Amino acid sequence: MKKMKIALLLGCALASFSTLAEGTAFKFGLEAQYPPFESKSASGELQGFDIDVGNAVCAAAKLKCEWFDTAFDGLIPALQARKFDAINSAMNVTEKRRQAIDFTDVIYRVPSQLIAKKSSGLLPTVESLKGKHVGVLQGSIQESYAQAHWAPKGVDVVSYQDQNQVYLDLSSGRLDGTLVLAPAGQTGFLDRPDGKDFAFVGDAVRDDKILGSGIAFGLRKGDTANKQKLDAAIAKIKQEGVIQQLSKKYFGDIDVTVK
Repeated sequence: MKKMKIALLLGCALASFSTLAEGTAFKFGLEAQYPPFESKSASGELQGFDIDVGNAVCAAAKLKCEWFDTAFDGLIPALQARKFDAINSAMNVTEKRRQAIDFTDVIYRVPSQLIAKKSSGLLPTVESLKGKHVGVLQGSIQESYAQAHWAPKGVDVVSYQDQNQVYLDLSSGRLDGTLVLAPAGQTGFLDRPDGKDFAFVGDAVRDDKILGSGIAFGLRKGDTANKQKLDAAIAKIKQEGVIQQLSKKYFGDIDVTVK
């Protein structure tokens, strides 16, 4: 009888722990300045592709999402300082970033393209951009690409903490172009009135070493428990077609699913 009572108490305790674990808050860090991936509505609510992906992953893993807004170039230090559990901010997996943090499986991939005036005749090449001013987001892979390929050969690469400031300087003529993730440039600038005279020019730039193999959640080094949990949830929502549905919703003809 005594053993039965102990077993019942132990079972209740385990059930209680399981319920608590399933409802545990999972903290995502992001910079909410990069529509359509992540931004804030007029009422201050978070919105965008990465927000919907994060919520879908949390639902699949039976966790509760919490969000912490941090400047993009401060996301990795904040993750390392344990201010949140993972980075969910359109962050590409690169060799350089892998030296500092780990990543989940790749969730989606997007091209990086140059935006310039339609009438400029510019292309994303050194020959075309030499002597021109190109704005990039500080801490982004687009900044790394431009600094590696363009800056040493006479292109003025200007880094900003806020991509919206890049668009302001581009529309006012202080910049000649900006290198961005294509969906972000489309929604954040080209679809707006101040972007009507601008367009993507040339093909997407390519450098797998710098631009990475795709976008994933960033994790602290050695965080295998969260990696396993998130990878399983990512695989589940991919299988259910969630990424494909969200890609169509936010990016239209730009397919970001991983082939």
